[in-house]
Amino acid sequence: MTRQEKRRQESRFPPVLFATYLGVLLLMSGVHVGLITLINEQGVHWPDFVQILIPSAYWTLVAAGLTLFTRCQITKTYDKPMKELAKAASQVARGDFSVYIPPLHTPNRYDYLDQMILDFDQMVAELGSIETMRTDFVANVSHEIKTPLAAIQNYAQLLQSPRLPPEDQQAYVSAIIDSTHRLSTLVSNILRLNKLESQRLTPQVRPYDLCRQLSDCALGFEAVWEEKDIAFDVELEDRAVIEADADLMALVWNNLLSNAFKFTEPGGRVALRQVSDGSGVTVSVSDTGCGIPEETQKHIFDKFYQGDTSHATEGNGLGLALARRVLQLSGGEITVDSQVGKGTTFSVFLPARAAENL
Repeated sequence: MTRQEKRRQESRFPPVLFATYLGVLLLMSGVHVGLITLINEQGVHWPDFVQILIPSAYWTLVAAGLTLFTRCQITKTYDKPMKELAKAASQVARGDFSVYIPPLHTPNRYDYLDQMILDFDQMVAELGSIETMRTDFVANVSHEIKTPLAAIQNYAQLLQSPRLPPEDQQAYVSAIIDSTHRLSTLVSNILRLNKLESQRLTPQVRPYDLCRQLSDCALGFEAVWEEKDIAFDVELEDRAVIEADADLMALVWNNLLSNAFKFTEPGGRVALRQVSDGSGVTVSVSDTGCGIPEETQKHIFDKFYQGDTSHATEGNGLGLALARRVLQLSGGEITVDSQVGKGTTFSVFLPARAAENL
């Protein structure tokens, strides 16, 4: 416990308050002695009940004054703030996350009750943020699931037509299969991302050759770049061993390569580069696609966010969020550099403790 924290905790009952009480009582005792002395010096014989009544009335007034002062201090210091805190907590319990309680003092005079109020305000703000995220998540999931289900339903109804040509039948069956694949991918990504965020999925860290993994992931898109006549440039070291979860890292590379080929027009260019140095290993995926506006770049790692709605049917907006979470668990980071109309580069960096050149 720091000295400042100790002072904050004790500042609700500062020593000066007790010193004030002691000084008042000593002063009142002196007044009492002076009052008795004054009565005796008058030379008048006061009845016994009067001599008893005057000091009693005096100390009654003193006790009443101290009691009222103490009550005011308790009300001001504790009763009123705690009632406000209890009222605010009740509002939060009913789902109102717009509650805010101002601190009792200025920052240079904060005590532990001020700190408790600040912590409460921060907790409410975070709960409100979580509630907003939860609502958005449910709405986005519902929308993403509803889209392929609606497509499956529509194509299934079309397949019921008795005079449907065989070529249309095959096209509708293919569309249903594509929709079910998209739905399956969505559910798998949601479950995987949920496990990663709740830390119920522990990365299985082991050393493996990153260059080999990048080559295998790139070859998985060979049909895509050949179909779109995309020039694919690859610059990899002969071997670079990293310590990470190979299966989770494959999600990162496949997502970045998939986005690069998806947003690159036919005849464009995609580049995959990997370099190592003393600080770690860097992998970059560049394309000559449409680029990402600056405002969109601020949200591309948010769940379900899709900046380019023209490709919305080809994804669900979870890939980059999933990739970032995997890299966070691996101690790495991902950045984006993009210009509208010129292309985009995603760079992944893994620090030296997770990467080793052999």
